[in-house]
Amino acid sequence: MRIEVVGIGAGDPDQITVQAVAVLGRVDVVFLLDKADAAGELMALREALISRYAPQARIVRGADPDRDRVSPGYTAAVDDWRTRRADVCAGMVGELGPDEVGAFLVWGDPSLYDSVIAVLEDVRSRGTDFELGVVPGISSVSALAAKHATTLNQVGGAVQITTGRRLASGWPDGVDDLVVMLDAQCAFLAYPDAEIRWGAYVSTPDEILISGRVSEVGERIRREREAARASKGWIMDTYLLRRPR
Repeated sequence: MRIEVVGIGAGDPDQITVQAVAVLGRVDVVFLLDKADAAGELMALREALISRYAPQARIVRGADPDRDRVSPGYTAAVDDWRTRRADVCAGMVGELGPDEVGAFLVWGDPSLYDSVIAVLEDVRSRGTDFELGVVPGISSVSALAAKHATTLNQVGGAVQITTGRRLASGWPDGVDDLVVMLDAQCAFLAYPDAEIRWGAYVSTPDEILISGRVSEVGERIRREREAARASKGWIMDTYLLRRPR
C-alpha cells in the first residue's frame, strides 16, 4: 500500500508537473477532503484534474474538520485540528487495498504551509502501514514571484517565508525580503516604506496583483482583499515585502 501526496500548483491547471501527471495516471484511489464552507470552484478544479489525469481512480471523500481560528492558543488549536484531521484520514486510508496506490491532492507544494504530510505521518504512527511519497508542486510563492516578474531575494540578501501573525511581532533581524502568508490582518501596513508585491487567487482567472510602496498601495490592497473575500467567501493571498536598502 502506498500513498502519494501530489502538489497540483497554485491554481492554474497548466501548472501540474509531468511527474504529477505520471503519478496520477497510475493511482487506484484519490482522496478528497471536503470543507463544509469550501468554494465549489476549488473542488471543481480538483475533480477536473482527476477526470483528466486519473480517470481510472475511484474517489474517496472525507469531511475536513473545522479549525478553531479564534482561540488565543494558536499552536494548541492547530494540533487539535490536525489530530481530528488524522482521524478522518485514517478512515479514508482504510478504503485502500493492500496492493493499491492512493493520492491526496495538495494546492501548491506539499512542503509549504500544508498539513497533509504531517497528518499522514500521524495516521502511520497509529499502526496503518503504507509507503509515503511526495510529488512537489509549483507553490503560491513561486507563482507570485513569476507573476510580478521578480526574484524573491536581492543580491547577497536573505529571504524568509513567514506569516502575518509573526510579522505583526516585528521584522526579523538580518532579513531584507519577506514572503508573507496567512495574513488576515494586513500586517504589512506597519511598514509604509517597504515595497510590496501582493497577489490574491494567483494563477486563477480571478487573480489580483498589486505592487508598489506600502504607503501608496497598502490601503488599496486592504480594500481589495476585503472586497474579494466578501464577494467569494474565501481568499488565498500572499505577498513579498522588500525593505529598502
